[in-house]
Amino acid sequence: MATTPDDLELERLAAGIGERLRAARDRVVTAESCTGGWIAKAMTGVAGSSDWFDCGMVAYSYEAKQALLGVRPQTLESQGAVSRETVIEMVSGALVHSGASVAVAVTGIAGPGGGSTDKPVGTVWIGWKRRGGYTHAELFHFDGDRDAVRRQTVARALEGLEALL
Repeated sequence: MATTPDDLELERLAAGIGERLRAARDRVVTAESCTGGWIAKAMTGVAGSSDWFDCGMVAYSYEAKQALLGVRPQTLESQGAVSRETVIEMVSGALVHSGASVAVAVTGIAGPGGGSTDKPVGTVWIGWKRRGGYTHAELFHFDGDRDAVRRQTVARALEGLEALL
């Protein structure tokens, strides 16, 4: 049950995405790292989501990104988990390993630790893709504490899905 205006906005976004997916007979898959399944939670919170939500994969470790999503070890070693290359491989791998036709992937640094000069806390990559299409990947720099960074990531991921549909 939504308790804040932000929660209501996430519910509204997810419900709208669900309506579009259902109408197009599409299904969605999520590949999440820093959000820990929050995108999938927002989507499956919508009644009837089983009509359009295929599955969600939470891949936090390098090993999970490789095993669940097919991210190449070379990509992780040379670019790191929080990179354009990694999110592109995550979103593509989510489509390969699911029955979905649309995917969203997120990888980032929610904090409070883990940031660096090159990739400070709040650095997030989000990728969106339709099966057979090109990946759109975008870099974000969100402000706030861990919860705020994660919430902003979920909202932006859903907004990007809405635009894709």
